Amino acid sequence: MAKGLDLHRAVDSFRATPGRKIRLKEYDTEWKGMEGLGKVDKDSIKAQADDLLADSVKELSEAQELLWANNQHSLLVILQGLDASGKDGIIKHVMSGINPQGCQVTSFKVPSEEELDHNFLWRYSKALPERGRVGIFNRSYYEEVLVVRVHPELLGRQRLPEGKGDEAFWQKRFEDINSFEQHLSRNGTLVVKFFLNISKNEQKQRLLDRTDDPRKRWKFSAADLAERKCWDAYLKAFEEAINSTSTKYAPWYIIPADRKWIARSVVASILASSIGTLNLEYPKLSEEKNQELEEARKRLMSEP
Repeated sequence: MAKGLDLHRAVDSFRATPGRKIRLKEYDTEWKGMEGLGKVDKDSIKAQADDLLADSVKELSEAQELLWANNQHSLLVILQGLDASGKDGIIKHVMSGINPQGCQVTSFKVPSEEELDHNFLWRYSKALPERGRVGIFNRSYYEEVLVVRVHPELLGRQRLPEGKGDEAFWQKRFEDINSFEQHLSRNGTLVVKFFLNISKNEQKQRLLDRTDDPRKRWKFSAADLAERKCWDAYLKAFEEAINSTSTKYAPWYIIPADRKWIARSVVASILASSIGTLNLEYPKLSEEKNQELEEARKRLMSEP
């Protein structure tokens, strides 16, 4: 493992402290938590990255197995970030060790007419994970205070009562989200939220990669360039959303996303440690069940 890199001790540095205003420009998109990173050759960094991610994924896999067996809690993972910040890669690599029977991923696209006929949380409520399961939202109800805020014309499709769109309106949406997440927490769902903090230069390079690499061209959308023009507006919206909705029961983590392997390792470590805070145990069997198992063992052992 690389010198100076201890994700367990670094977790608190990524958490947005409830009640304390954050400014995204003060957060490093690369993270200097690894001493001497710039002096290490690329192959060495990759080897260290593979080892670190493998350790984190194994830890998360074991934590998820305990969550599944306990069947009292669920885990809701919120992934938010600007285009090309690495949400799909997080899902692919971080969740690679999780039992697919205990995990579900939901990506939210443009809302349908049916969804627009309900309150803004309705379609997300339907996709919540059951007890014992991990649910991953690739984008989430936070789009309702991010993209809709940056493009307020989208509010017109929601057919809301008069008075929408002013500052008080957005504050009420934050209140609704906080109440929703507190309700989830009170009913056994652990909510962990990640903002993948990518720099504008890194986003540019990743978009260029999509135009150059035939294996990635299918990912490119002209809309990505249009949204890039709203960079400052999006950062402002993200900043206010994080400041307004980071709570003890549903914390935000600001993840340095310029180096994909760092982002993936950090997210995996945080998820594993978050499940650990639940102090879960494997189900304790009754005396009758233990006797049944012992009898089954004897029968199996007596077979030729």
